[in-house]
Amino acid sequence: MVPSSGSAPSPADSSASGATPVLRSRAWVAPLCWIAVLLDGFDAVVLGAVLPSMLENGELGMTTAQGTAVATAGLVGMMIGALAMGYLTDRLGRRKMLIGAVVLFSLLTFAAAFSPNVLVFGLLRFLAGLGLGGCLPTAIAMVTEFARRGRGSNATTLVMTGYHVGAVLTAAIAIAVVRQFGWQEMFVLGALPALVLVPLMLFFLPESPSWLASKGSTAEARTVAEHYGVSIDHRSAAEEKAETVGAAMLLSPGWRRNSIAIWVASFMGLLLVYGLNTWLPQIMRAAQYDLGNSLGFLLVLNVGAIAGLTVAGRVADRITPRAAGIIWFLGSAALLAALAIRLPLLGIYAMVFVTGCFVFSSQVLVYAFTAANHPPRVRATALGMSAGVGRLGAISGPIIGGTLLGAGLAYPWGFFAFAAVGALGGLALTGTRTRPELRETGR
Repeated sequence: MVPSSGSAPSPADSSASGATPVLRSRAWVAPLCWIAVLLDGFDAVVLGAVLPSMLENGELGMTTAQGTAVATAGLVGMMIGALAMGYLTDRLGRRKMLIGAVVLFSLLTFAAAFSPNVLVFGLLRFLAGLGLGGCLPTAIAMVTEFARRGRGSNATTLVMTGYHVGAVLTAAIAIAVVRQFGWQEMFVLGALPALVLVPLMLFFLPESPSWLASKGSTAEARTVAEHYGVSIDHRSAAEEKAETVGAAMLLSPGWRRNSIAIWVASFMGLLLVYGLNTWLPQIMRAAQYDLGNSLGFLLVLNVGAIAGLTVAGRVADRITPRAAGIIWFLGSAALLAALAIRLPLLGIYAMVFVTGCFVFSSQVLVYAFTAANHPPRVRATALGMSAGVGRLGAISGPIIGGTLLGAGLAYPWGFFAFAAVGALGGLALTGTRTRPELRETGR
């Protein structure tokens, strides 16, 4: 039986977390991670929402090339943040690193609103990217380890709906705010919720029992696991230490094939996510839609992502994240190519919605596969490497979109280029294999 939220902790033999375990209602874990990812999504998409207005009005003297450079700087920061914080999360703990990531990107997003020029604006976006890049792998590792047995993929996709709710809010708020007040207010609004979220995380968010067990704090891990009603890996710390860990393990003979395939698929998935979120409004303007409808397409794309994620996780738990990921990538390729067809306004909105259902879930299923097929001692590192290496694709997406826009080829060739990327992502996932010994644990 899971103890009530007022239960006192049992003593731990050697506390890896260095503090008394947080024992509250288990209902807090997923929502806190979800809200952290929501703020991540708001923050990561805010540039794409304000960029058309900034370019049109010459804010900060920004040009299209400079807008591409600022977007790229933020994504480079995310790549470094994902690689570094994924590694640190497996060393220092999920709780500390998730709270730290939220504090970091919220403070720097707030500061970006007061940028005096493009150079400072780009530097602040780079630094905020360090926190943004670390938030996702840490939150996914956390919810996976607190998920019920056999529900890890669903937990991953559900927490990732937060990212797209954040993106939807960004697009919706931008429609109302940017025209009337300006771009700066968007960055202030994206930072303020952390004033509430961080205190809640400090009080209610526990450390992962799987991480505690991997660090030798078996009594504390057992206390937390029993309270929150989750299972843990019962191998000893000595057995864990005897095995290769970190990036060296991911490139060892038994893991190399999956690692390389995951990185390629993540590259393709994040290229689609960031290419579309950054430049879809401008591509649609190139197709002769007005600014209001162009921002509306960005909103509908991310509404479709939310709907798609609620289905993709359940499918993945039934047929494995690998099989679901292949289907979703290939579906994305077909739908992106179809967006090049001229349709009435209602029809193109419907197509954008369905495309969102597939495109963004494809990348999240890569994360679900990664989380399900790596043990706790290296899970955050694997997720961080997947997100970090994949950020090269995220960097490439805005560059490809910006290049096509600059050359006057964004419509329809932008959609054909993104369709080819989706097909390559599905092909990469066919090179992976599910590890049955991990699947049996439900983790």
